[in-house]
Amino acid sequence: MKASEAEILIVPGYGNSGPDHWQTRWQSRLASARRIEQHSWDMPDRESWVSRIAETVKAAEKPVVLVAHSLGIGAAIHALPECKEKIAGAFLVAPPDLVHPDLRPLHLKTFGPYPREPLPFPSMLVASRNDPYGTYEHAGDIANAWGSLLVDAGNSGHINTESGHGPWPEGTMVFAQFLSRLKA
Repeated sequence: MKASEAEILIVPGYGNSGPDHWQTRWQSRLASARRIEQHSWDMPDRESWVSRIAETVKAAEKPVVLVAHSLGIGAAIHALPECKEKIAGAFLVAPPDLVHPDLRPLHLKTFGPYPREPLPFPSMLVASRNDPYGTYEHAGDIANAWGSLLVDAGNSGHINTESGHGPWPEGTMVFAQFLSRLKA
């Protein structure tokens, strides 16, 4: 699949993805990409976030490729029962452990636990070995449950601007390969 054959929906996590974040950069470079906007980025509400994702996917005129980061993964996965038919694939980056007892702020836990059913479309989960919000073992467990291809990002923190992943050229290459394997 070419990027022009899909609607690439950017699904940021808690706090949104700032101007230097790789998601924002990808959105500005890919003509078929757009961000799913939420009512509140700093006080995320699971029901509201899930509804917004499902509505946006259902309104898509082309096959959808989700590009979700962090808490955006939890919201996107919970939206699937309402909209999975239109999704051609999902590129999931830095999944937080949404049931970890130390997760803060506490309201983020309302997005967990992740459903464990296999995803009905191809997916790739990129995880870091030193992500402060979720272990690599946790990422491997959910990738296995979902049937996602797990990509080891090494010691990359939370794969965000703070961990030095503004441009993230390695991610761009991995995403391009993933996209090329999807069927239009």
